Amino acid sequence: MIIKVLLTVIFLAVMIGVGLYTRKQASSVDGFVLGGRSVGPWLTAFAFGTSYFSAVVFVGYAGQFGWKYGLSSAWIGIGNAIIGSLLAWIILGKRTKLMTQHIESRTMPDFFGTRFQDQGLRVAASIIAFVFLIPYTAGVYSGISRLFEMGFNIPYEYCVVIMSILTAVYVILGGYKATAMNDFIQGIIMLFGIVAVIAAVLSAQGGLTEAVNKLAQMPADGATEPGSGMFATWLGPDPWGLLGVIILTSLGTMGLPQMVGKFYSITDESAIKRGTVISTLFAFVVAGGCYFLGGFGRLYDPVINEATGKIAYDSIVPAMLITLPDVLIALVVLLVLSASMSTLASLVLTSSSTMTLDLIYRDKKSLPGEVEDGSIDDIVAEKIERRKVVVMRVLIMFFIAISLLIALNPPTFIAQLMGISWGALAGAFLAPFMLGLYWRGVTTASVWACFIWGVGLTVINMLAGNPINPINCGAIAMIGGFPVVWIVSLLSKKMQKEVVNKIFECYN
Repeated sequence: MIIKVLLTVIFLAVMIGVGLYTRKQASSVDGFVLGGRSVGPWLTAFAFGTSYFSAVVFVGYAGQFGWKYGLSSAWIGIGNAIIGSLLAWIILGKRTKLMTQHIESRTMPDFFGTRFQDQGLRVAASIIAFVFLIPYTAGVYSGISRLFEMGFNIPYEYCVVIMSILTAVYVILGGYKATAMNDFIQGIIMLFGIVAVIAAVLSAQGGLTEAVNKLAQMPADGATEPGSGMFATWLGPDPWGLLGVIILTSLGTMGLPQMVGKFYSITDESAIKRGTVISTLFAFVVAGGCYFLGGFGRLYDPVINEATGKIAYDSIVPAMLITLPDVLIALVVLLVLSASMSTLASLVLTSSSTMTLDLIYRDKKSLPGEVEDGSIDDIVAEKIERRKVVVMRVLIMFFIAISLLIALNPPTFIAQLMGISWGALAGAFLAPFMLGLYWRGVTTASVWACFIWGVGLTVINMLAGNPINPINCGAIAMIGGFPVVWIVSLLSKKMQKEVVNKIFECYN
């Protein structure tokens, strides 16, 4: 216990120290939200990866999908690396950096408002982002707190409160630069931690070959006789269900504000190329390792929820890890703490900046090259900038408080919380954002249609009692957004050609 407490205290002290170190760079809006658009490839790549993979993945997804699909769940991690990291950087990285800098966009809602010349889109996108980032944040709290409960015997309620306060402190102090620097430190811990934990778990089962043999003997759900090895096969017992999870968790990153925002802040195009390689390798190790580890969950006795009589999926991974030596448990706690605090920091920063810049202080945006009317004194402008930063800091506390209330009484499994959040956000944003970077023919009406499609499908499915599994519903919302934008763009009024050409000048 002394080792666990000591390592955790040192870790948290470093996080707060980084926040203090970077606080001077967080005095302006650009500094607080984007790190001055001068964050290097290593920090950006690790920020992308650590924001991607949190306790939701390590505890919730790895446990639930490892149990359902066995070793084939490792395909989810591979999909995350290839689609969610490699393709995301290749498809979005350069174009996002160039266009958002050209139109002076600081947030994804700001991008929609300026790119499609409709401030109503900006408002709608900011509300969607704020509302649906909350269940994702609650899921992260829930996941990390279960690990703390396992490692320190601290009640769940105390864990979520402590985590929320500590995350708020360093984000409020240093903004995005503090988040990125801490993400780098946290990412290194995650890389070493996942490798060490996998080695320890497999060693406890007699090695890789023996563990796979044991898994092959596991009976199918509802059966009592030894299985036919389906949990140790390449595609597992449900390939189509597995595909839905891969799509949701991989494709979704390209439509999430907190993920896409990383491309806004990177220094230049050469940094994007290096960041692509770093981020992809990070995802292979961390995501692939998490799901590979979760695939062996059936070798351990599941925890049964007394209220429902069903397996508590969020307790599967903690049940696997509780048998490890104390030093490794301390490493696991730091691993999940690192993953979760980085994701929490990214979520609360994204939400607060969106609310501040796109709802409360919604400045009139002009296209590049246009002269703004009613220019204000530099001193007044500086005061307004500082006021915006103060409002963002207050909203960070507000956002964390709401998420905390949900986390203290979570309505469903972590995976379902994330499915609802990712489905609505990426279903609404992915297609219009990606196509808006490449295709001049995307219309304002098509963006509205996709917003209604993504949010509408997710909410209707949720209100109807989830007749479609939230994971699969999210995947449908994302993929379906592309034909929605394409068809509506062909049928609706086109944007002015001069305006579109001026926006796309950044690629000349």
